[in-house]
Amino acid sequence: MYRFAFVLLCVAASSAVPTTKDLHPDTGLNVIELVEKYEYPIEIHSVTTKDGYILDLHRIPHGLNNAEETDKPAILLMHCLLCSSGIWVAMGPENGLAFILADLGYDVWMPNARGTTYSKKHTTLDPDEDKKDFWDFSWHEIGSIDVATSIDYILETTGQDSLYHIGHSQGTTSFYVLAADRPEYNDKIRLHISLAPVVYMSHLDNILLQWLAPYADSIETIAHIIGMYEFLPNMETILEILGDVCHNSLSEQCNNIFFQIFGTSENIDEWMMPVIATHLPAGASLKQFVHYAQEIETGKFSKFDYGLVQNLVEYGHVSPPSYDISKITCPIALFYATSDSMAAIEDVDQLSGELPNLVYKYLMPDESFNHIDFLFAEGLVDNMYKRIISLLSKY
Repeated sequence: MYRFAFVLLCVAASSAVPTTKDLHPDTGLNVIELVEKYEYPIEIHSVTTKDGYILDLHRIPHGLNNAEETDKPAILLMHCLLCSSGIWVAMGPENGLAFILADLGYDVWMPNARGTTYSKKHTTLDPDEDKKDFWDFSWHEIGSIDVATSIDYILETTGQDSLYHIGHSQGTTSFYVLAADRPEYNDKIRLHISLAPVVYMSHLDNILLQWLAPYADSIETIAHIIGMYEFLPNMETILEILGDVCHNSLSEQCNNIFFQIFGTSENIDEWMMPVIATHLPAGASLKQFVHYAQEIETGKFSKFDYGLVQNLVEYGHVSPPSYDISKITCPIALFYATSDSMAAIEDVDQLSGELPNLVYKYLMPDESFNHIDFLFAEGLVDNMYKRIISLLSKY
């Protein structure tokens, strides 16, 4: 109920808040309902990580017309921060990457990271009752544990020895964590494609994150004192705030609230906004944001900084170790954009200069293209997906 109310509040158009009859018919459908609506097969696979998190992996094993084909290559699509598997299907069969890949003969797997809508589960911890322990993770654990566990499960289930990996934003961060921290996984990746790669962040142009980054440690301390470990945990309060804004028909302010987190865009069809908002935000730990803030402040791609004393305990050093990009040996393709507020050109250039096996690097030609456009912009099939499909066919 809260998610649907959030949709109504966050997608105010030119005047009043839209009624349900004005909304796109896919609004409010979860991943399973959306995929089934378009008559594609959908499976739910649950895996348990070594530290007890129970993750849901959503699988589209084939497209509408290739069910009889065998030995379909497996491809893993990893979502961004505050996202879920829903980002890969939200745009429907004609424009959703998961549908397109399934119709092309790929076995599509969409994991959901710990703490998100479909993976807010643990063998012993309750996310509300045991929140201090449950939410004690960053994108380091998502990469080194969740993605690794997902890859192992997919390969075991399909009988294949390697797969393709596509990530967006944090989906790229978690991949680079895995490939650098557990380099043996490079042999399990046929090709990784980064959409809006977020590794180095010292040049990002997100004003909100730039402003908050220097205070991240203080914000985290205060949040923990008041018992807050999950990002935006109190949906009722959020709805009350948004409701006051949207009730006054200030649509620009409503959209600003939505895009302050996910980046502004000039390229998304407003008709699709309620569908997108159905799947966003999907949950995250406060620690994930703090870890990114540390990246912004230090300019380094490093493990979480716990402070001098705890770093000695965790790492045996007073400062957190940096991830060794030189250990990432699998083929890498980068897609990035001039106006991306989260993945600045200078930061992407730094990453590309350190990757040992960069096979492709593409700057989106539209200078207005931003971070969220890699998922939801109009024209993605011609502007980006055809290039992705071509790359996959080569590897």
